Amino acid sequence: MKHFKTLLAAVVLTLGMTTYTQAQKVAHINFEEIVSKMPETLKLQADLEKLGKTYGEEITGAQKALKAKIDKYTAEEISQTAAQNEKRIQEVQADQGKIQQLQQVAQQELQQKEKAALDPIITKAQDAIKAVAKEKGIVYVLDSKALIVSEGEDLAPAVKTRLGIK
Repeated sequence: MKHFKTLLAAVVLTLGMTTYTQAQKVAHINFEEIVSKMPETLKLQADLEKLGKTYGEEITGAQKALKAKIDKYTAEEISQTAAQNEKRIQEVQADQGKIQQLQQVAQQELQQKEKAALDPIITKAQDAIKAVAKEKGIVYVLDSKALIVSEGEDLAPAVKTRLGIK
């Protein structure tokens, strides 16, 4: 009798756990796609492209000025003293260093601006996904890029609607 009660308790627990496990809903979404289609992301990309062009024009202008200087110094090389030519070489090298530094600063600034602007966009997307999952009673949401089989519910349409993405 004691074994029967233990067996009965084990069966009830197993059935209860199976029912609980089946009740947990799992869905998937391509998070990167959602973020990339958000209006805020599209605006950010346009702003970064515009800023990148501005930096590019500044760098190109500096490179053209340096090339003109090199051409001038090369043409005048014969008529200058060795000391003057050495001084000019150092000047050209310093200008090249400034251009490289300008390129690095531009790249770093673009990356910092992108990260600073992207953080709130990602938070907004995550909040929308959480809200849709809660509305639908979904316990787990997985990124579909990491799934081999994705037969569960795709939250992308509902999240896109919530975020105003067409």
